[in-house]
Amino acid sequence: MNWFEGNKDEVLIIGEVAQAHDGSLGAAHAYIDAIADAGADVVKFQTHIAASESTKQEPWRVKFSYEDDLRYDYWERMQFTQEQWKGLKDHAEDRGLVFLSTPFSVDAAKMLDRLGMTMWKISSGEVSDPWLLEFILSTKKPIIFSTGMSTEEEVDCYAKNLTSHAAQFALLQCTTNYPVAPERVGLNILEQFLNKYPIVGLSDHSGEMWPSLSAVTMGAKIIEVHVCLSKYDFGPDVPASLTQEKFAEMIRGIRYISKLKKNPVDKDAVSSELSRNSQIFAKSVCANTPIAKGTVLTREMLALKKPANGIPAREVESIIGKTVNRDFEIDDFIKYSDIGE
Repeated sequence: MNWFEGNKDEVLIIGEVAQAHDGSLGAAHAYIDAIADAGADVVKFQTHIAASESTKQEPWRVKFSYEDDLRYDYWERMQFTQEQWKGLKDHAEDRGLVFLSTPFSVDAAKMLDRLGMTMWKISSGEVSDPWLLEFILSTKKPIIFSTGMSTEEEVDCYAKNLTSHAAQFALLQCTTNYPVAPERVGLNILEQFLNKYPIVGLSDHSGEMWPSLSAVTMGAKIIEVHVCLSKYDFGPDVPASLTQEKFAEMIRGIRYISKLKKNPVDKDAVSSELSRNSQIFAKSVCANTPIAKGTVLTREMLALKKPANGIPAREVESIIGKTVNRDFEIDDFIKYSDIGE
């Protein structure tokens, strides 16, 4: 599937697993099922080859692991073989998902390319790796890149570079905090991007659905959020993740908002369609007291009540001071034919 050449009217929803599997192949497969059941379009992992991307000097972002002394050790434990990645990709596609994994080295990208990736996701921390970008561009496949650690000038530079290579690309507003506070999500930046670039989305780390729903309302075409099976899951991304249930609820909201945006309403046409309802709900003029033929109408003699079986309520003032040409009981509706001079 190349979403870039398909129906871009639909929002592309990416469920990010990252390292939530904690190195367990079985857990990675369980996440595929959970994300498929939620109704997402894409399941995304991260592909790490420790020796190709890191050194033993890499510090911990957050020292969370009970079994890894070094960050490098953790990356090693997160590795799957090419055959295992193929099994994950096959499982995802069997469930109707696009399989996506972010490479963190050229070696990782080459392995994923051998598996037949249909598009690429470049993380905020990898957009500045020229060799990784060089290889990805050589594959001629669409690219989604996050901007969580980039300045506005750098984002413009990346976009111009991709454009110069005739690459299909989308960029995601992102703030690289886990979790990110609502004050730092940056919907104002998303709005700037929407005015500058053809395909824009949000990669959100708030752990809430609200930023994504807001972004879709603004016009975002891609939503990426981290997913966990439970808030009791182990791992550094859990505070920035939606549970599977909340993820499914967010997706229902996005699909609903998309329908709202794709179906503009003609106010006059709707009013015409609802004319019967208008008669039921609208009010008209009726007698508030018995009125004898020949009486000059005063305000006190009249009431405005449902349904619209007489003179419209909005025109009541036009008959005050006029004479009626027949008798009325209380709640009899008054028509123009009942009015004399």
